[in-house]
Amino acid sequence: MAAVFFSAGDLLQRVVVYPLTWMLPNQRGAILGRWQRCLCHTLFLILRVVGGADIPRPGRVPGGPGILILMNHQSLLDIPMVMASVDGACLRIVTRARYARWIPVVSHTIRTLEYPVVNPGAKAGTTRRYLEQLSQVARTTDAPLVLYPEGTRTRNGKVGRFQSSALERILAARDWKVYVLVTDGYWRHAKLVHFAGGMQDIDGHLSVLGPIEWNDPEADPEHFILRMRDLMVEELARVRKAKAHLAA
Repeated sequence: MAAVFFSAGDLLQRVVVYPLTWMLPNQRGAILGRWQRCLCHTLFLILRVVGGADIPRPGRVPGGPGILILMNHQSLLDIPMVMASVDGACLRIVTRARYARWIPVVSHTIRTLEYPVVNPGAKAGTTRRYLEQLSQVARTTDAPLVLYPEGTRTRNGKVGRFQSSALERILAARDWKVYVLVTDGYWRHAKLVHFAGGMQDIDGHLSVLGPIEWNDPEADPEHFILRMRDLMVEELARVRKAKAHLAA
């Protein structure tokens, strides 16, 4: 079912959605934002009705320039969840370079919308070039910018160590209103292959914290970054404690 959904979505995106944005360039952002949210809500409906998953309602984050969204990373479902949570906007998501190839819907979106990419395993010159491109996007984008600062998933769904170089570049680019999204319940279904079964075991949760003002791009961001991670850790611990209390 998941393979059919992604394949059909990729085809519609290529032959209908993107040609429509070329014909109506002034409405490009609005069209793509609606398309992204439509895809996400359709995916969630399939997971709920067919798979039996407990998927929470998306959060509410305003769209527009100067919005930075930081989210913990448990599963591929983190991406549609953040897309569905932002009002009326097409997002720019900082993405691993390898995702720009061979993933239906996702790879075409990364290339067409020119998502900033990173590659933690790249050589120094390549890494520097990616970070410079990210700085440029952060300075100039009118769309909300999304970053998963852990850079990778943990095996138990806890918040991992932040890989701070990308976030440092983003914070140095401009003032931001920062929203912290904390998700839980998806870490056992982290990859596309896990969607083949066991969806009924998903008991998802999403918290939206913020906005938190960042208004000094020239300042050392170390303490602010630590504060953002502490917010994630504390909220995830609160959510898990509440779930354990209900289960008892």
